[in-house]
Amino acid sequence: MTSKTGSAILSALFVAGASLMSSSTALAATPVQAAAVTGLPDFSDLVDKVGPAVVNIRTTERVRLGQGQGAGDEEMQEFLRRFFGGQMAPRGRRGMPQQEEQEVQRGVGSGFIISDDGFVLTNAHVVEGADEVTVTLTDRREFKAKVLGADRRTDVALLQVEARNLPSVRIGDSNRIRAGEWVIAIGSPFNLENTVTAGIISAKSRDTGEYLPLIQSDVAVNPGNSGGPLINMRGEVIGINSQIATLSGAYNGISFAVPIDEVMRVSDQIKKTGKVTRGRLGVQISEVTRDVAESLGLGRARGAEVAMVEPGGPAEKAGVKVGDIILKFNGKDIEKSSDLPRQVGATAVGSRAGITVWRRGAQVELPVTIEELKEEQPAGARKTPKKQSPEQALNALGLHVSDLTPVQRRELNIESGVLVEFAEGRAATTGIRQGDLILQINNVQVTSAAQFNTLAGKLDPKKPVALLVRRDNASQYLVIKPRP
Repeated sequence: MTSKTGSAILSALFVAGASLMSSSTALAATPVQAAAVTGLPDFSDLVDKVGPAVVNIRTTERVRLGQGQGAGDEEMQEFLRRFFGGQMAPRGRRGMPQQEEQEVQRGVGSGFIISDDGFVLTNAHVVEGADEVTVTLTDRREFKAKVLGADRRTDVALLQVEARNLPSVRIGDSNRIRAGEWVIAIGSPFNLENTVTAGIISAKSRDTGEYLPLIQSDVAVNPGNSGGPLINMRGEVIGINSQIATLSGAYNGISFAVPIDEVMRVSDQIKKTGKVTRGRLGVQISEVTRDVAESLGLGRARGAEVAMVEPGGPAEKAGVKVGDIILKFNGKDIEKSSDLPRQVGATAVGSRAGITVWRRGAQVELPVTIEELKEEQPAGARKTPKKQSPEQALNALGLHVSDLTPVQRRELNIESGVLVEFAEGRAATTGIRQGDLILQINNVQVTSAAQFNTLAGKLDPKKPVALLVRRDNASQYLVIKPRP
């Protein structure tokens, strides 16, 4: 560097410094109003508070390994188990005897301690099929855990370890959560213990489960996070991280947690009885569409449409019929069809409840005695009615229909209705097809083909028509819309 160049740089620095000094003096002399800035939350104190109660869960199962198998074969066992749905032992040498059973690691998950006497919550799928469960605390203590019970429907499992004075979490209220509030997850993604991720609640109740709405968040959840807690800013657990929406198998921006209110209800039952008991109504239901609601005079889409009534079940004994719209259960509104199984499932077995149904333009109150929900049985053989000669006249809806014989009605367990022999025009476009049974037309029970054709001839062509259609063992309303 030449002396001229050095002098130029020093001169430039001096000028810049002088300029900055002048600016700072000017700023000091002029009062500046500070902008209101809301900073991002600091989760460190929250993690220090809740983290010790979050545990790592390892599961193992006993498998019989052939002679000569080693660590590589164990990895192959795990690969086959995960991707082919069962224990498939790699072949050993022909004729070689097999060794004794050995323990092979199944997987890693997360959990959290809910009481200082050793009760731990996690997902049911984390411990499913495990012969041994090991719980590891943040202070590196390890305990063998006993699985007290697991519930597949909610994906909740309750474990217990023999220890006292353990750190435990505070249980929150998942009914009070709000979309947009900050939450964190702590768990063991990819076996990286005590990993903390943060995000917000994206939605309060997503209908991805049969018996419960799940909490959706954008907190990063990956394999190994299953069973870990979702925690609010008050340090309370509001859910168990359970599922992710992904095409790759890893986090893709959407994760789901089981609400803690339902989790505690399930765990309390497991603690008392070792299993979960749910109520059963004995109906198959579907969503009520806007077109169906308007055609039946409901005004707006709400309730649960009864598509099938189980013979001899609680609903049939109470007088519930196919085509009824269940509007209330025990005084609580049924806004969506998914509300009904949740409310019925939470009702004590053997208790009496009230059902409000919409039937042919009026509300009907029905008392029902709730029975216990059993494991699903395979459906019986479906009966198809015999074909009859169609009515010669094609009605205004584009349907050929015929009467059912008394024998067919007994076989199908229906009081009345007509058989669709052929559908064309608007009826075919709506989805009605040969072999369907039509039970109602605009809240009016169909008793014969002649009566149906008469009613069809009196319809206003400018208004939609709601038909209660039975196909196989299920029924639903199909709305034939007016011509444009």
